[in-house]
Amino acid sequence: MTDIAGKTVWITGASSGIGEALALEASQRNAKLILSARRAGELERVRAACLHLKNVAVLPLDLTDFDPASALSQAEAFFGPIDVLVNNAGISQRSSVLQTSMDVYRRIFELDFFAPVALTKAVLPGMVARGGGHVVTISSVVGYVGTPQRSGYAAAKHAVQGFFDAARSELWRENVRFTTVCPGYIKTNVSINAITGSGAAHGQMDPGQSRGMDAGLCARKIWNAVATDKDEIAIGKEALIIWGKRFLPGVMSYALKRAKVT
Repeated sequence: MTDIAGKTVWITGASSGIGEALALEASQRNAKLILSARRAGELERVRAACLHLKNVAVLPLDLTDFDPASALSQAEAFFGPIDVLVNNAGISQRSSVLQTSMDVYRRIFELDFFAPVALTKAVLPGMVARGGGHVVTISSVVGYVGTPQRSGYAAAKHAVQGFFDAARSELWRENVRFTTVCPGYIKTNVSINAITGSGAAHGQMDPGQSRGMDAGLCARKIWNAVATDKDEIAIGKEALIIWGKRFLPGVMSYALKRAKVT
């Protein structure tokens, strides 16, 4: 069981969306919080909305250009060693394979795969030395099922699934827990902030995203999964896609080929 009350929790991508909701919920559960993202002003806004402000710190961080050891040192200067790392920062995509440049693919992987791997590798030695810790990583339903217009995003999330499955299998004896979260549509700005094949901002709210699950409800489900040390949790009705891929692959392939995706 992982009770975050009194624990030091470091959340990346905490300036909006799921990350912001996780921060607000964790503050209600009496965690000590370090909030990271690029936008310092937005982080301060989220901090102001949290409970127990003395237990909430802001650490602006650009995860496409950072030194993991230095970032960890700065994070630990607030409340001590990191008990729970939440790898939430990421970027989505809205472009076809033919339209997407290699630079865009590399940009997606840098933030969605290499950054969480680097931060995780930075915190793991300390967790092992202290006899435990918890790493939470936000993946996606597309970490199981590649969908149209998401080739780079799906590839990065597939890679995330593989890495953290392997890490879990290696470090369970050291009492380091890993929870991988696979959300479907959550009502956030992820589609607005997604990038196109040229690297420009998509700038549009997808219809599915606008009808998605409330981010606060998503956050509560995530922290409940962490509390019970679940290895993985799929959130939202879109989780049915995972089961469809597993048990009805032909049907799922047919449906995806004809899906009208924005």
